[in-house]
Amino acid sequence: MAKQTVAGQFVDILVRAGVQRLYGVVGDSLNPIVDAVRRTAGIDWIQVRHEEVAAFAAGAEAQIAGRLAACAGSCGPGNLHLINGLFDAHRSMAPVLALASHIPSSEIGTGFFQETHPDRLFTECSHYSEMISSRDQMPRVLQTAVQNAIGLSGVSVVSLPGDIADQEAPERSIEHALVTSRPTVRPGDAEIDQLLRMIEEAGKVTLFCGSGTAGAHAEVMELAERLKAPVGHALRGKEWIQYDNPYDVGMSGLLGYGAAYEATHECDLLILLGTDFPYNAFLPDDVKIVQVDVRPERLGRRSKLDLAVWGDVRETLRCLNPRITPRKSRKFLDRMLKKHADALEGVVKAYTRKVEKHTPIHPEFVASVLDEEAADDAVFTVDTGMCNVWAARYISPNGRRRVIGSFTHGSMANALPQAIGAQFTDRRRQVVSMSGDGGFSMLMGDFLTLVQYDLPVKVALSNNSSLGMVELEMMVAGLPAYGTANHNPDFAAIARAAGAHGVRVEKPKELRGALRDAFRHKGPALVDVVTDPNALSMPPKISRDMVQGFALSAGKIVLEGGVGRMVQMARSNLRNIPRP
Repeated sequence: MAKQTVAGQFVDILVRAGVQRLYGVVGDSLNPIVDAVRRTAGIDWIQVRHEEVAAFAAGAEAQIAGRLAACAGSCGPGNLHLINGLFDAHRSMAPVLALASHIPSSEIGTGFFQETHPDRLFTECSHYSEMISSRDQMPRVLQTAVQNAIGLSGVSVVSLPGDIADQEAPERSIEHALVTSRPTVRPGDAEIDQLLRMIEEAGKVTLFCGSGTAGAHAEVMELAERLKAPVGHALRGKEWIQYDNPYDVGMSGLLGYGAAYEATHECDLLILLGTDFPYNAFLPDDVKIVQVDVRPERLGRRSKLDLAVWGDVRETLRCLNPRITPRKSRKFLDRMLKKHADALEGVVKAYTRKVEKHTPIHPEFVASVLDEEAADDAVFTVDTGMCNVWAARYISPNGRRRVIGSFTHGSMANALPQAIGAQFTDRRRQVVSMSGDGGFSMLMGDFLTLVQYDLPVKVALSNNSSLGMVELEMMVAGLPAYGTANHNPDFAAIARAAGAHGVRVEKPKELRGALRDAFRHKGPALVDVVTDPNALSMPPKISRDMVQGFALSAGKIVLEGGVGRMVQMARSNLRNIPRP
């Protein structure tokens, strides 16, 4: 009986850590690992067409499944392609283990063919990046990498030369029980006491929520009810906090809508819950601010804090809520709810008249119909750029849907790769890639991965033949649009040629039927919708400084399109306001 190799031992540890798939592209230095996967039950090799897709897919799987996911790249250019997807996973706090296979160990440092230094290259996008230079080192390094990825919620990278992976594993290697879940963090009593005093002293309190409120919906709603506080959210907090929320005043930031901006600026105390909201121009500088976050390095890095609370949002509120005396006055809350409803109704009117006859098709109309036709538990993966706007303003969360994108890293071409990882977690769950023509065409080769594995991902492609977000940035900066036009093919025809379902939609009346047909189709499908690039205007709340900053980073210009079913939600909340 053949002895276990280092590669076999490596794969066994991944399986013990809960990894079910290894995404990547095969290559000579990876051969021992790929063969070990072939011979190991409980883990599959997922062949993609580009390693960047492997990293994005692993990051999406980690976010949707809530467990460690993994990807791999062969030596040199192979693992270098992983870096963009790993940056996104790391900044999204997705636990991902990346294997960067390496050139023969005896050749390291000689300028050998395809030589890079992966243990150095990945340090900025990981909590842990180390090279294995000896077979005796492997188990401890990999186990440490696993625990860093899971414990710190981010990326770990292990560099492994192919010749070492092919060696026999030592008979008495050091292996130990793996940490595969994170504990909750409770703040100290002193912080809870101080937070309680600040709340009691404040007349008007607003809550602003981010992705750190995942799993804490009930506790946030209880706090809002006790304080009669309006609740706003950042983009990554939308899926966790907007649904079943009678205190909702919308989203702040450059993709914002509603009265979140006013609620955060007109209060006496602003409580930031689990958010690392990056745009400090939208945060007030003349009200008291408390921030609650499980990551202490994020406390106070966006705004000056009057109190920093290190703790998990749910555990913090479970300690705090029972001690708060419920308030009776709803004056501030009701005023913000009315502002929110009025703001939504004001912007929706411009895109509700004759949109079903307008060609090219309004992209707002596409997103609205998509929201209505998609499943109640659908996973939406969203391209950076205009698709971020449509998801932020039209996709209605309900506690079962998921919406993920490159919301912090801001990379193009993320939606299709993330849809691959999301769909592998559950083939029966509907996964919708909200792709733009720029992002889709950048990594279009991995549409073939959908076909190869018969993954039933549905690509809803907004095709305006331009890099719309960049074009807007140029316009706001006073520059003529240049280098932003795309000469596109018939993407639906390409999908059909690849063996998938594909349909092109140019008339609004064809849209709903096309989406329904795609959703009913058993395998991968693409709906290529020709959309209007000109339905553009500025966001409702913006200063000169914000305008000047628009051209500085992608994702900062938004459309004042409609807001879908949110206007109905806002009006419903108004109906709940007690009458005098």
